[in-house]
Order: sequence, then structure tokens, then C-alpha cells
Amino acid sequence: MAYHEPLLKAGLAELCPTQITVGHAEVVIKRAQWAAMKPKERMRQLAAHCFPAVKGPKVRFYIVDHHHLGLALREEGIDTVWLMQLADLSQVEGEVFWRMMEFHRWAHPFDHKGKRRGYDAIPESIDGLRDDPYRSLAGCVRNAGGYAKDTQPYAEFLWADFFRSRIELAEIQPSRKGHLVPDVVARSVAMASGEAARYLPGWAGATPPPR
Repeated sequence: MAYHEPLLKAGLAELCPTQITVGHAEVVIKRAQWAAMKPKERMRQLAAHCFPAVKGPKVRFYIVDHHHLGLALREEGIDTVWLMQLADLSQVEGEVFWRMMEFHRWAHPFDHKGKRRGYDAIPESIDGLRDDPYRSLAGCVRNAGGYAKDTQPYAEFLWADFFRSRIELAEIQPSRKGHLVPDVVARSVAMASGEAARYLPGWAGATPPPR
């Protein structure tokens, strides 16, 4: 069912997310990176980061990646981005649409506590995405080399859930620049390479030799 249409231009405010949360610290960092770019760099950045999307009910587009970038661009006042259409599911509506989205791993209806929610909890616009600090921690650990980026959608949320039961929420409040406490990130990187995390996507630890 999936295919790739020519690139389309779309208004950010009109795009629908397919998840409930983002890591706000990651959004803050992306905003700072964008603010530091010159105009030509910004144009190249937008061209290089097309938003993969599915055409859904009422001819609205549902993005399946780049939620953090999308929110950062919205907060920086950017109005339009490029889309790459993955599939056309505009003929189905309601729960059937979302079930099809989940079947293709194009939706992640889990909240900031890692709990599954109904599809109606997914916000109608990017502006409604909530903060999950553990998703921020998962992103920081990946950037620090704690695990490899995986091609499977929403892999970082599995890592967020892994840290959720191991790191206190009070320890991962980011600074205004979006940075987490280095000691917390270092401890999390060490956890990520341990045996307890070996089932997670992108695990970069060493498998012990057989006895």
C-alpha cells in the first residue's frame, strides 16, 4: 500500500501528529540550531528534511516522523515544510484509520507516562504535543553514543520507557538551553549498555561470551 508521491508543500499548522508526546528538551535544542543558521542553511535544512506523511480523512496529512523538528519550526515561526506522501488512507475514517496506521507502525498512542491511550488522545495539531522528559533523556543518551539510531519508528520511546523506571523524574529537568545534567546522562549511557537493555533497538553493549 505504501508508495512515494512527488514532494508536496504543506502548512505546518495543518499537519496532524501521530504521537502524543515529544521530548521538549530536544525541541529546545533544535530551535537553537535553527536560530543559528543563515538563510541559505535554513533552506537546505528544510529541503533535506521532508516530512513523511500519510494522507488521511478529510484530506489531512498525518506526519509519521520529524515531530520534534516540526514543533521547533512552529515555535520559530516557520509556516510551510515539504512532505513526502507514503500512502493514501483518505478513504477510511475513525478507528479503522488509526488501526491501519498502527498496523504500518505509523502511530504511537502512548502518553507522557508511557501508558497507552485512546486514539482521541493524539492531538489534532503539532502544537498540542505534550512533553515527556524521558523521551528527552532517550534522545540525549542516543546522541551521547549510548545506543545506535534505529530505523524502526518510535524506537526512542522504548528507551524512554526503559529509563522511566530507573531514573527519577526530578533528575532530568533540562536547562533553558535544553541540556540535561551531564552526570545523569552519563549514568543513563552506562545503563543503556548493560545487559538489562540488550532487548532494545540499537543496543550497543557487549554480549558476554558463553560459559
